Amino acid sequence: MDKRVSSADAAIENLKDGMTILMGGFGLCGIPENLIAAVQRKGTKNLTVVSNNAGVDGFGIGILLEKRQVKKMVSTYVGENKLFEQLVTSGELELELNPQGTFAERIRAGGAGIPGFYTPTGYGTMVAEGKETREFDGRMYVLERSIRGDFAFIRAWKGDRWGNLIYRKTARNFNPMMATAADYVIAEVEHLVDLGELAPDEIHTPGIFVNAIFQGPHYEKRIERRTVRKI
Repeated sequence: MDKRVSSADAAIENLKDGMTILMGGFGLCGIPENLIAAVQRKGTKNLTVVSNNAGVDGFGIGILLEKRQVKKMVSTYVGENKLFEQLVTSGELELELNPQGTFAERIRAGGAGIPGFYTPTGYGTMVAEGKETREFDGRMYVLERSIRGDFAFIRAWKGDRWGNLIYRKTARNFNPMMATAADYVIAEVEHLVDLGELAPDEIHTPGIFVNAIFQGPHYEKRIERRTVRKI
């Protein structure tokens, strides 16, 4: 069983206009840089992108926004991208904002086969507008639907040809749960290792969830806001 593909471009061969893509990472850490660049080259349009954030101007999902390839963003935090703000206020881009915990649970539920769940978060605010609410033990809850994607773009530190993955630190945010919540999962890794090099009890995402894997040729690993301590 060999799930290796030659490149990001080969991995997204079946990506079509109008599909939904889950993209892992937190800020600019652990994002699928090579797969995002491949989507830009392919020119696929009218995409719904599910990601914690929308990248920054000129990098990450920002390069897809520049080419107007994204129709809708489902996110939690979008404050680092001026173009994103312009597209939303002009009506060119649909935006569905989620409380971050709700966003994480919607994806986890999608991977677990749970169609929806109740949460107290957002009750009485605009987050709950148009949604079913219900009282449990004297407290009001909002019904949230789970999230699934046609594709999930995952970024890991190490992986093998079976698709077993290990993430590193902050890059673990959202990637593992997204790997369970899509019809086709592509993993790009910094290091593609031989079978047996990954200790079984250190694997975060088992290969059963991964359809394709490749080693990224280059990673910029940008920092959103560099903060240093004055000495």
